[in-house]
Parts: sequence; structure tokens; C-alpha cells
Amino acid sequence: MTINIILLGPPGAGKGTQAKRLVEERGLVQLSTGDMLRAARSSGTEMGKRVAQVMDRGELVTDEIVIGLIREKLAEGGKGFIFDGFPRTLAQADALRALLAETGQKLDAAIELKVDDEGLVARIVKRAEESLAAGEPVRNDDTPQVFADRLREYYKKTAPLLGYYYATGDLRQVDGMADMDDVAARIADLLSRQG
Repeated sequence: MTINIILLGPPGAGKGTQAKRLVEERGLVQLSTGDMLRAARSSGTEMGKRVAQVMDRGELVTDEIVIGLIREKLAEGGKGFIFDGFPRTLAQADALRALLAETGQKLDAAIELKVDDEGLVARIVKRAEESLAAGEPVRNDDTPQVFADRLREYYKKTAPLLGYYYATGDLRQVDGMADMDDVAARIADLLSRQG
């Protein structure tokens, strides 16, 4: 049985951490749009050439191209997919829904890692402090100002997906402020009830 999920939540909610665990523990494939674009660009395929042309012009890759890349990955099969960084908008959610239907698949859950903004900012500041203490570079986006900008962008463009997936009956919520292991256990419990 395949499982296809989307992890939703603002930057710093822990989506990447949980996706990594799902890959390791369940053998799901993480479809990161950034990774797929970089891989396509260097692949030499027709799609890769289109991606390279758009990126070389400094333009944003169209939804059509991203959907094409996702279509290629879905065709490879597997135990299921975690959609990472896609969809970000309602139009992309519609496109993904149509693509899954076209390929005879479905979305099993859109899991929101529910967090509070103050706690998120504290988490980001702590992450930056830990990096500094360990002598590691601090991520460019781990400053309160940059993070606040990223949060605003999330609420403007991506937060409407919560209502979309609530309306389709696919939205599930997990306390993203809990300990990482607790979050993973709650996601595992949700997925065990899918099917």
C-alpha cells in the first residue's frame, strides 16, 4: 500500500525533520521541488533542458514544469511520497490533485504541524545560538527579521492550503511544538489509520 502525504506548516515547524524520519522509517520518497529542479537541470533530459533555460534566465520555474517533474517521479513508483515545498498555492494544490487522479493515486493526508509563532521564533533563535556555540555557520534565514519575513510570506501564500485540505477532508493536525519524537509518533499513528 502506498501512502502519499503533504507536510504543512510555517518555516521552522519541523517539516524537514519529520520528512527525513518518514523516508528512513517507512521508505517513502521525499519530493523536494528544490532538489528535483537541481537534479533535472543536470540530467540532460528534455525536461532538464527546459528547467535549465528558465533558471539561467533568472526566472521562476512554472507550475507546469514542477508538475511535469512530479509526474516523472510518480511514474517511478515506490511505497509513497512526501510532497515537500509543493503545493504552496491553491492553484498548485488543484494541479497536484488532478495529477494524482490522472495517475490513479490519491493523497492520504495533508498533515499540519501546528505551531505558535512566538515559540517558532524562539526555536529559530535557539537553533542559531546552538550553531554558533558549535562553531558552525548560522543559516541566513535564522535571524528574527528574515524569519518574520518568511512567516508573512507563508501566511499570505501557503496558509490558505489549510482551508483547502480541510474542505477536501484530507487535513490532519499534529502539535508541532511537541518533542520531535512525540511529533513523529503522532504522525505514525495518523498514517497507521489511513487506508
